[in-house]
Amino acid sequence: MFKIINLLDKLLGRLEYGLLVVLTAALTLILAAQVILRYFFSSPLFWAEEVSVQILISATFIGVSYLLFSHKLVRVDFILENLGKPWGAWLHKALQLLSLLVLLVLCYFATDWILRPEIKADVSPTTQLPRWYNYAVLVASFYCMAWHQLIQLITPNGQVHSEAAL
Repeated sequence: MFKIINLLDKLLGRLEYGLLVVLTAALTLILAAQVILRYFFSSPLFWAEEVSVQILISATFIGVSYLLFSHKLVRVDFILENLGKPWGAWLHKALQLLSLLVLLVLCYFATDWILRPEIKADVSPTTQLPRWYNYAVLVASFYCMAWHQLIQLITPNGQVHSEAAL
């Protein structure tokens, strides 16, 4: 059972990593095209700034989820280290459970928010696309973070995803 769960977690991590690569490349290309068109041809892309901000925000949320998956989020753990084995491990699991609960609350409220009619009716001023498409990335990232946190909570302490596993 743990093998299947860990496999699904790794697949989700790979998907997040691939999305990060694609989003970073798209952001780079859009901004480079914007600079070239604006300064060399005096014809800027009218939608480049808005799309770039949306890509940057999406990449940030997906990146946080990926960092949670790969155990590379910045944290201050000197208290956990100084408590010793049994108390430090217990407090670590309690903090993981608290993090999972917070993420589940965020998932609930984010889902409730994105399903509101006024959010679904909102459109982007330059691209005329519904904004809930962009917001859906944030909501999906919260769900991915909650999934990764759940996996960390139920997985024994010694098992950590390595970069080679991706």
